Amino acid sequence: MDASQLQDWLAAYGSAWVTRDPDAAAALFSPDALYHESPYDAPFEGSAAVREYWVSVTEDQGHVDFDSEVVGVFDGSGVALWSARFERTSTGAPVELNGVFLLEFDDQMRCSSLREWWHAR
Repeated sequence: MDASQLQDWLAAYGSAWVTRDPDAAAALFSPDALYHESPYDAPFEGSAAVREYWVSVTEDQGHVDFDSEVVGVFDGSGVALWSARFERTSTGAPVELNGVFLLEFDDQMRCSSLREWWHAR
């Protein structure tokens, strides 16, 4: 894996978020992937669980914008900075997120482990 491949994966992740497409999001992950939304909670396990997470988490989001930047790539892993902006569809309240991904990939460029740390404003 190189930086260009990671940027392509991040673009696909961002596209899935912008379009709120849980099937597209799940397709980016291996069948046995671990998705750690928080360092203190148990991970979502498997691409089906990632899909269900995306169904619920994006349900109240509209007008999503996503940006990312590759920080580094090493041995099938990558680090990226990301930011997202959206509106809560239920209230119209703006939300801004800023975070970091630590990602591991299988040989088919599917994410096998995602760990994220983020803050909201």
